[in-house]
Amino acid sequence: MIRVAFDIGGTFTDFVLHDGGSGRTITSKVPTTPEDLSLAVVNGLKGLLASARLDGKDLAAVLHATTVATNAVLERKGAATGLITTEGFRDVLLIGRQKRYETYDLYIDKPKPLVQRRHIVEVEERISADGTVVAPLDMASLDRAIDQMVATGRETVGVTLLHAYANPDHEQRIRERFRQRAPAIAVSISSEISPKFREYERTSTTVANAYVMPMVDRYLKHLETTLVDLGCPDRLLIMQSNAGLVSPGVARDYPVRIIESGPAAGIVMCAEVARSVGRKNVVTFDMGGTTAKLGAIDNGTPAIMPTFEVDLVRAKRGSGLPLNVPSVEMLEIGAGGGSIARVEKGMIAVGPHSAGAVPGPICYGKGGSQPTITDANVVLGYISPDRFNAGSMTLDVAAAMQGIEANIARPLGISVHEAAWGVHLIATANMENALRLVSVERGRDPRNYAMVAFGGAGPLHAARLARRSGVPQVIVPNGAGVGSAIGLLQATPRIDVSATRVLRLDDPNAVALIAELYQRLEAQARAEIARVGQSGEPQWARYAQMRYVGQGFEIHVDLPAGTIDADYPRKIIDAFRAAYLRKNKFIDEQGIVEGVDWTLAATQPRQGHAEIRTTDGTVAGKATTRRAWFPEAGGLVETRVLDRAALADGKSFAGPAIIDDPHCTIVVPPGDTVRMNPEGHIIIDISKEGRA
Repeated sequence: MIRVAFDIGGTFTDFVLHDGGSGRTITSKVPTTPEDLSLAVVNGLKGLLASARLDGKDLAAVLHATTVATNAVLERKGAATGLITTEGFRDVLLIGRQKRYETYDLYIDKPKPLVQRRHIVEVEERISADGTVVAPLDMASLDRAIDQMVATGRETVGVTLLHAYANPDHEQRIRERFRQRAPAIAVSISSEISPKFREYERTSTTVANAYVMPMVDRYLKHLETTLVDLGCPDRLLIMQSNAGLVSPGVARDYPVRIIESGPAAGIVMCAEVARSVGRKNVVTFDMGGTTAKLGAIDNGTPAIMPTFEVDLVRAKRGSGLPLNVPSVEMLEIGAGGGSIARVEKGMIAVGPHSAGAVPGPICYGKGGSQPTITDANVVLGYISPDRFNAGSMTLDVAAAMQGIEANIARPLGISVHEAAWGVHLIATANMENALRLVSVERGRDPRNYAMVAFGGAGPLHAARLARRSGVPQVIVPNGAGVGSAIGLLQATPRIDVSATRVLRLDDPNAVALIAELYQRLEAQARAEIARVGQSGEPQWARYAQMRYVGQGFEIHVDLPAGTIDADYPRKIIDAFRAAYLRKNKFIDEQGIVEGVDWTLAATQPRQGHAEIRTTDGTVAGKATTRRAWFPEAGGLVETRVLDRAALADGKSFAGPAIIDDPHCTIVVPPGDTVRMNPEGHIIIDISKEGRA
């Protein structure tokens, strides 16, 4: 089986071609083309196929992680969107939860809504929480709403009616009416997109799905046409936020599920790396050209959240747009290699704005005029100017120094190297704050975790970040520079389906109700996963959001497998208490337990071995030295520079050192030791003296 995976990032598009028969793996990076993302895809695929001497018809699958939906939300460049809701609930989306993510900040900003109030229209209807129709759907009010959507040029509409999760009839009738009277308008209904209670979160999710649907639909159709032209039709699979692959058809219907597509692929790769090195607990650190993303793997399993937020303000929980779809646990900040550095109020500030792929950092020589993290790392001597991106790009060191001097060093009255070091430290500090949010603030002790670092810039900052956070070991995987693309090759199709039913476990009918609920969810999951086109019986997993009766919050609980019999409620209660004890350090033995949201995950079994080696046949170049900035050693010092392949003998040595990988750079500070393990992963042991 020959498969190709590609991940479109803000600065580079990464490609990996893997031959499952011979084990041959070819990687490449090409600059992303923001004006038309397909240009980078076509150029990269053509180059990759030429290198492998293959045609498109030789490919068994094309796997893709995309930021199209993410960028549409973050940049507010989605379609003209409307919202139809129950009479009296027009302002649910604008009011939100009325919570302040910063209690004492009088100037906090809330994310700009995806739909303006003048495009939110009410219809006359009402359904109660148990699904009973209180007031029938008034067709005259619906027709007026449709006319308004047409008149205002809405391209897409979300429909969120009160308690539609309990009875979807009215939403389904609204969609059918749109098909009759306004078939050109795409319609997303909450009873399919997010069949859960809590109106604000359900409305936010449905509107986000509607907002990105036309753009994702056009993008995927264009991509499929491109693949047909290359000779590989009907072989595309898309990565979702839950780290599972789906068909383009499913992605078109539920585009909100692919908003964290790229980061999810990277987490899959990290889970495989953690298994291969015998580490059950790792934090993940992915730093590319535009953003840095941090996540976690607990007990060998990627942490999956039932909901997440996008477009957060200063990474504060409760500040973003909530989405009721499962996603890998991930925190993303504007700290990539292209993040712009500047002087602000007499201090160095970095990000969140990025130079992106165009014009890019100053050192790229493509017209960039504002210094970036990459420019600082070039000035510090960390990045080889003539070997960047496997030697396909030559960096302009002099231009980077001039940019740092003019914009940072001179205004602050410091040297160029001190200014570049300040940019490097501020960027690392920003990432340290984010790492603490996904570790300490969520009950994880960084001292008990290793760090898997990947992405084009991740391995360059990883050791410093680990030092500041107390993490004792950094793992730089084989193929780290294209880690998310490798993760795509290791992923499997997966569908998560959920439904809200507030159900007490002491209810005499609990067994029958749970069994009936999961039968319905299984039928839905089978229908969706059949659209992926993969053979084999899925593997099933159940989980739920549960709480004690009377609580206003829930915790995630993995439910036992097997037959739902008379003893099943007791098993669920035991699982809940174990999860509650881990999270809160106590349990209420007398408390009555209830489930709120019930989920079924269907995963297609993996075909073949997951390990992918990208360095077979690589010959190490001769070790060299160059001057690089290490304050612990006195500033600019002669530093040994090695090819990654030079570590293949397994011997360890101490930093300072710089290791060149084809698509990333690994920096080992003084005092830390580095080696390569038998699986081809580089291990950096952080010195105890250097740790926070």
